[in-house]
Amino acid sequence: MKTIGLVLVSFAALAQAVPQAGGFGSSTMLRFGCSQIVIDRIDPLVNPDQLPSPHMHQVVGGDMFNVTIPSADIGNMAKCTTCSYSDDFSNYWTANLYFKARNGSYKRVPQIPNRLLFGDQFTTKTTGGFVVYYVSDGKNMVTAFKPGFRMLTGDANQRAKIGSGKKSQSCFRCYNGPNFGGDNAAPCADAKLDTEELPKGQCQGIRSNVLYPTCWDGVNLDSPDHKSHVAYPSNGPATFTGFSTGGKCPSTHPVKIPQIMLEIVWDTRQFNNKAEWPADGSQPFVLSTGDKTGYGQHGDYVFGWKDNSLQKAMDSGAGCMGASCGGLKTQANAPAADCKVPVRYPENFDGWIDTLPGMTE
Repeated sequence: MKTIGLVLVSFAALAQAVPQAGGFGSSTMLRFGCSQIVIDRIDPLVNPDQLPSPHMHQVVGGDMFNVTIPSADIGNMAKCTTCSYSDDFSNYWTANLYFKARNGSYKRVPQIPNRLLFGDQFTTKTTGGFVVYYVSDGKNMVTAFKPGFRMLTGDANQRAKIGSGKKSQSCFRCYNGPNFGGDNAAPCADAKLDTEELPKGQCQGIRSNVLYPTCWDGVNLDSPDHKSHVAYPSNGPATFTGFSTGGKCPSTHPVKIPQIMLEIVWDTRQFNNKAEWPADGSQPFVLSTGDKTGYGQHGDYVFGWKDNSLQKAMDSGAGCMGASCGGLKTQANAPAADCKVPVRYPENFDGWIDTLPGMTE
């Protein structure tokens, strides 16, 4: 298979990502692009009504995103979305990545879209943003999220490894070599290439993956920490096994839900001048939370699919793959790119800046 541009993830590689799922051929795997709807220092999940929130986020999805997002059915309230599936008015957001130069100044690392998505012309033309996955295990039916559902994975304050082994809910991969590495491996599936911490060496690009829990308590649409109502399978994610869709759900969280994964590619090529790196040679990248380790990578999610469109898609099995799924409406790039929300806390976050937004150093 010919490699085009920065990133290539093959269906064969993704099939390897779910060996425990009972056959990838019967799985549902939505894989679609969403461009940025805003970059702003607000967080309606963790810091509702707080303006500004402690750190900056990059956001994709529907135009209901605001300092607070109502718990009502936003899938039937929103008017536009930046995602290629035009019935997905959900919001997904993560921290930004910055380069810290030797002189102490910062510059935001741009995002580059995946270059080849099996004929998905939408994703290859997005500005910023990232790719969103919804995956079932191919054996057990999954229950789509309900209006008002929201969750958080990861911890913005984490700065060190917790426990032993590698955890597959968050990882980074350094792209290098000809054609930027020509990567075709499944997300978080290779313990040698995927790391929980930010790569230490120079990269042509850094792939970032965030995987959400796949089990739900079946009752609560949210919880005080935005995590307790969901869980990972009881047999994972203890090791790097790619998608954690096939494990058994714990008795406290018996309902199988789709695995959401966010895939971001940071274009680090302009930051490979060693003279601008720290004098001690340490890696110079830092998340907008002030985290230089990468352990604080996290992802927020507020459900907003229109009506029962997501449930229909997840029930389709092998009929729903990639950015084309029977019955799901799609849109062209132009109307998606036109979907924006106002910046609620205007500040300088691009160009060279002295401090990270919200940080003291």
